Amino acid sequence: MHTPHKNTLSRLALLALLATTTLFGACKKDNDKDDPTPDDDNEQITTVTYTLTPTSGGTPVSVTYKDLDGDGGTAPTIGTLALTANTTYTGVLTLLDETKNPVVNTSAEIQEEADEHLFVFTPTPANLVQITRTDKDKNNLEVGLQTRLVTTSAASGTLKITLRHQPGVKNGTETPGDTDVEVTFPTTVR
Repeated sequence: MHTPHKNTLSRLALLALLATTTLFGACKKDNDKDDPTPDDDNEQITTVTYTLTPTSGGTPVSVTYKDLDGDGGTAPTIGTLALTANTTYTGVLTLLDETKNPVVNTSAEIQEEADEHLFVFTPTPANLVQITRTDKDKNNLEVGLQTRLVTTSAASGTLKITLRHQPGVKNGTETPGDTDVEVTFPTTVR
């Protein structure tokens, strides 16, 4: 059983970054299910990168959130997602714990436990981009580490990416479970 942990950034940091972010604590590993105390096996998520590659060819676009101290205490860095209008992209999410040496690829752990996780993508305004999760877990439910993103006309807003932890309750919707990660990227479509 996993025990999610969350930290929130101060409002001042959020305003400075022009984004709202709630981060970061990944799920506790199964081998520690009898010990709810956080320890070295409790991976943090310090870095979220969303890489989008145009399906028609061209240069990939990436946006990254980093909170290297993992607790929001030091002002994190957040990029702006800059997309081209009327374009379809394939997307890949990469989550890391850079507090460890070597760096822990949390995406791989999420993939291993895909039947307990769901990424939710919320554009604001709602028509800013259209995102479809293209990967599925062993129960044929979407995960969201891989996506298809479509833009239409020029606009600006935000894209919120939320990782829901849903052990034993995943049903294909975002409602059950807890939030492991939530990041909001400023987004422009030109």
